[in-house]
Amino acid sequence: MHSEIIPIEPIENTIFDYIVVTPEAFVDHPSFGTAIIARLTEREGNTVAVMAQPQNADDFTKFGAPKRAFLVSGGVVDSMVNNYTVAKNRRAEDVYSENGKYGLRPDRAVTVYCKALKKAYPDTPIVIGGIEASLRRFAHYDYWTDSVYPSILADCGADILVYGMGEVPLVEILSRLKNNEPLKGIKGTAYLTDKNGLPPSIKPFTEDGTGNEKYLYCHSFDEVKTDKYKYALSFKLQSENSNPIVGKGIVQRHPCNQYLVCEPPCDPISTAELDKVYALPFTGKPHPSYRGRIPASEEIEFSITSHRGCFGGCSYCALTFHQGRMITKRSKVSIIEEAEKLANDPSFKGYINDVGGPTANFRNPSCKKQLKAGVCKNRQCIGFSPCPNLEVDHSEYFEILRELKKIAKVKKVFIRSGIRYDYLLMDKNCKKYLKELCEEHISGQLKVAPEHTSDKVLQLMNKPSFRVYKEFRALYTEENARQGKKQFLVPYLISSHPGATLKDAVNVTEYLRSVNYCPEQVQDFYP
Repeated sequence: MHSEIIPIEPIENTIFDYIVVTPEAFVDHPSFGTAIIARLTEREGNTVAVMAQPQNADDFTKFGAPKRAFLVSGGVVDSMVNNYTVAKNRRAEDVYSENGKYGLRPDRAVTVYCKALKKAYPDTPIVIGGIEASLRRFAHYDYWTDSVYPSILADCGADILVYGMGEVPLVEILSRLKNNEPLKGIKGTAYLTDKNGLPPSIKPFTEDGTGNEKYLYCHSFDEVKTDKYKYALSFKLQSENSNPIVGKGIVQRHPCNQYLVCEPPCDPISTAELDKVYALPFTGKPHPSYRGRIPASEEIEFSITSHRGCFGGCSYCALTFHQGRMITKRSKVSIIEEAEKLANDPSFKGYINDVGGPTANFRNPSCKKQLKAGVCKNRQCIGFSPCPNLEVDHSEYFEILRELKKIAKVKKVFIRSGIRYDYLLMDKNCKKYLKELCEEHISGQLKVAPEHTSDKVLQLMNKPSFRVYKEFRALYTEENARQGKKQFLVPYLISSHPGATLKDAVNVTEYLRSVNYCPEQVQDFYP
């Protein structure tokens, strides 16, 4: 698939097998889910078009109806988070649009797009996925209206939802659509049905909160929308069953005698398959029809994704619910091949901006037990009270960084996605790796996320004690002084956490003043 046949404008007399719909400018880079879905769909023998940022009814009909389905995403960022600050003020810029123009992405983009497509083509299947759909697959709290919404499937009318990282279920969906087979029963998906459409394995439906060997029942939409305790119990159940090895499916009753069936999580994508995904013929560039810059594409153009998943388990973070706690890594060969491709790009200046993922220095599963039993239901791998089974090893990650440096035309390899400093401190070779980090892989500043100074708040966040941050800061300062470098440590902080008091906020201020640091940004807590 060449970039010119993923058109912004229609190609005359062409009927595509699939049309991918996105609220963002199309950037053919694997850091953007839309690009991965488009390339993977084409790899499976299909013709694909991308409908980028449709604005009106005519835009939704430019390509006509696809032969098989529309594939709809809300983009890299949830549309409401992208459009509004935590204070519910409209943002002035959308870095995922040409020249950062704001206003091309509708609020609740997935729902808006699906309704428009269903109106134009009521008989064409719609598959939704991405973080906006994934995090709204069950009845969920909506911050902007301060109320509980039903599953996004109840609002948008799509036929099936893919949750989490979607390559594995997508390939199965593409196969079934090609063969005119039903879409029910696919791991990693969710759908709405009436009582008669429930899987045979959960009939008769009892709704007694127990379930069977494959499915569990969580509290209904009518219950969770008015009872905070039942909402919390339901979310706990959903979180505990996000484990791809032993997690069960979950059924939730919705209005109008509808039932949300969330199938068990899909099996993790293998390293071999992940390598194949990143080897697809991405151009790495915005679509050639754009005349202006796409701000979000500039930082990642010469960055490399090394893995997926995060066992950090921060209690405020959506990553666990979307990508999961189990790490899936790309092979060293795959990463080096991508770097060599970047180095041969005419616009490459010699700097690889980042090699990482949700957490740059996580490379392997947190312990060997995960490979057999998955992640623990009631035990976190790392955080305020790290698990004694946690295995800490940076050797492979730094070996990859060293290999990347040897590539012709590569001057520097930076780490900008942030590291877990507590994980680095746990390594028996911590000082060796910190020395190498400061010497080779920092472009003036290193981003870390202590998030707060109060241990009471940090325990609620499942972040390490502030003592750990101060220990790392001292070692980092000492190492940079030894090397004669003036490199800064940039701490990310969260304000307005529900577990924090005014006294806790004052303590943060007093600490920052004591170290003569004035942060340029502080993230206000998003519920």
